[in-house]
Amino acid sequence: MNANRKNLIAIVCVFGVMGMTGAAFAAVPLYRMFCQVTGFGGTTMKADKASDIVLDETVLVRFDTNVRGLPMTFKAEQSTQRVRIGETGLAYFDVTNTSDKPIQVRASYNVSPEQTGPYFQKLQCFCFTDQTLAAGETRQFPMQYFIAPELATDREAKGARDITLSYTFYPSVDAPKA
Repeated sequence: MNANRKNLIAIVCVFGVMGMTGAAFAAVPLYRMFCQVTGFGGTTMKADKASDIVLDETVLVRFDTNVRGLPMTFKAEQSTQRVRIGETGLAYFDVTNTSDKPIQVRASYNVSPEQTGPYFQKLQCFCFTDQTLAAGETRQFPMQYFIAPELATDREAKGARDITLSYTFYPSVDAPKA
């Protein structure tokens, strides 16, 4: 094998490894974007305006709250809400920083059953941006939402009348390191 061919193989291998490394780093943000656009995996959708159509059918929405690796408490003021499909609902969540230092946090979210993700539409949510809580601060976060009327006609999701919205707070990626 001549030297030029060996060099070409080495260059192709280096670019291959670099390409795979880049793909590995891009996978998480690309997957998150895909889920947010399609509602895949129970990811809820962000809506610009409330529904114009309200049906007589109702859905029971359950709120699940979790904290990962943070000195804080997080709970829904109501553990459930019954809303008509298409009707705008408003839920409140109480968050307390139990530490003596400010914390910067973000909430991730999803719904189950996951087929209902594209129909759970959020108009306003604390989960859209990072939140900073001062030491000992307690804050109430609102979340405004509706269940899109298309849920009632979707073959896979139309039988779903109980939806669980689950939030998990975790340290913000942009938070300063201690």
